[in-house]
Amino acid sequence: MGKVAGIDSSTTGTTVVVCDSETGAVLRQGHAPHPLEDGEKPTEIDPQAWLLSLGEAAKDGVLEGVQAIGISGQQHGLLALDAGGVTVRPALLRGDKRAQVQAVDLTDELGGVAGWTEAVGSVPQAAYPVAKLRWIAQHEPRAAQRIAQVLLPHDWLVWQLLGRPARRTTDRGDASGTGYWSAATGEYRMDLVERALGHQVALPDVLAPAEPAGQTPEGLLISAGTGDNMAAALGLGLGPGDAVVSLGAAGTVFAVHHEALKDPTGTVTAFADATGRHLPVVQVRNAVRTLRGTADLLGTDLAGLSELALKSTPGAYGLVLLPYLEGERTPDLPHTAGTLAGLRRDSMKPEHLARAAFEGMLCGLTDALDVLRDKGVEVRRVFLLGAAGELPAVQAIAPALFGTQVVVPPAAEYAALGAARQAAWSLGAVLGSQSQSEPPRWAQAAAQLLEPGDDSAVGSAVRQQYVSVREQTHPGAFSAL
Repeated sequence: MGKVAGIDSSTTGTTVVVCDSETGAVLRQGHAPHPLEDGEKPTEIDPQAWLLSLGEAAKDGVLEGVQAIGISGQQHGLLALDAGGVTVRPALLRGDKRAQVQAVDLTDELGGVAGWTEAVGSVPQAAYPVAKLRWIAQHEPRAAQRIAQVLLPHDWLVWQLLGRPARRTTDRGDASGTGYWSAATGEYRMDLVERALGHQVALPDVLAPAEPAGQTPEGLLISAGTGDNMAAALGLGLGPGDAVVSLGAAGTVFAVHHEALKDPTGTVTAFADATGRHLPVVQVRNAVRTLRGTADLLGTDLAGLSELALKSTPGAYGLVLLPYLEGERTPDLPHTAGTLAGLRRDSMKPEHLARAAFEGMLCGLTDALDVLRDKGVEVRRVFLLGAAGELPAVQAIAPALFGTQVVVPPAAEYAALGAARQAAWSLGAVLGSQSQSEPPRWAQAAAQLLEPGDDSAVGSAVRQQYVSVREQTHPGAFSAL
């Protein structure tokens, strides 16, 4: 029985899981937070903290007997290095929003949204490394002049584990979130890096999914690694026909697809996955924040809101909530507000408002799913992620609105599991026991399966009620998508 390890370095800490390389069974695991220095900002960090955290998470022999390691790192982070491999400033993290102006400027400079989606399949956002480079160039020009190499968090960790070799590497999945690598062509756009920073830099080689990055001085195989979302998809065992709805304050919808999508509206972001396929993504700004706002209004919590909602009936007595509380990205309504429609005397009850909140949130996410479907992405089942997915009201309402089977997987460290699965894949490919075209088949933990069943017609009616209000309030908002 071989052992492989997956390491997930998130924005807050490091998780290590050790798995059986053949079955995926978790044998050991560890976790440690990233140590922060006094005054360290949540938007940036000394990357040495990641190594300290890793050492703490792997103490007491967690990695003993491991043959290969995979790394999952937070997407969109940026490490700027000088010619000697020394960081010129702290690492900029995914949540850094300082580059919003720079993202808009870059978008305009390349002919707008359509120009960027044609070039790299995505539109600059404040989180993306391409926008971060422009921000450094404008706000820290001395540091910008020293930048000779650029890495992503998982790239840097792989490089450190390998003993800082001359060659630096990344993978398709993480590279596709930079804003200067195209999932469609598989190539960097060096002109976009120069446009952002003002000069050329060295970028890591992009490895094939099963291609190892190298071996540690102790002989451990290190796989290519990937971004955390791509690693989670690998850990969940997603394949063609699978989509994910991730419920945070905002919502993210993505699916496995056979080709990169070019969406001139910028609604779909064309990420790559960690298997050689693609991971088109649609984002909405309002998901669980809709539920929390409604719960606050009604003087309860999410569990209480769910209980209230189930006392109402589908359609919430005609009450419809368009959940655009923070503006919206899908559809593109950045400056709008939420709308509550259908108020009548008999609908003005807490349970109907609660139901409208759940239906509005889930209809907004269904809009995002439909964007992917309309682009030819097959959706046979939807994985529901996030703590809100455990709420009874979400589970009762989602299948009929999504129009397909809903899978609620058990809580697990899916990014770390995906990194471990990649390590097993790379190890097997090197040893000749595993195909390079597909990752190893690991047993998936028992998940809760929810079917639309007899509620499909009811779900369609609720959906139509929502769409009617949306079109009356924001006519043509989806016409160009």
